[in-house]
Amino acid sequence: MKAKIDGELCTGHGRCCVVAPEVYKLDSNGYNADRGTTIEVPVALEAVARRGARSCPERAIAILDA
Repeated sequence: MKAKIDGELCTGHGRCCVVAPEVYKLDSNGYNADRGTTIEVPVALEAVARRGARSCPERAIAILDA
């Protein structure tokens, strides 16, 4: 599974990191550190990544099942 973090939609709420710090990290400005990219999510962290994506009020994280 992959998580795509939209660089335009991420406004720095940081909820993804609060809910799923094992998957999502923040940069020094409070934005998702991986915004504008797609990250590979380890199988063991898929449920956590989904929770973190659902917590984003801007829906900036798309879960890609492949």
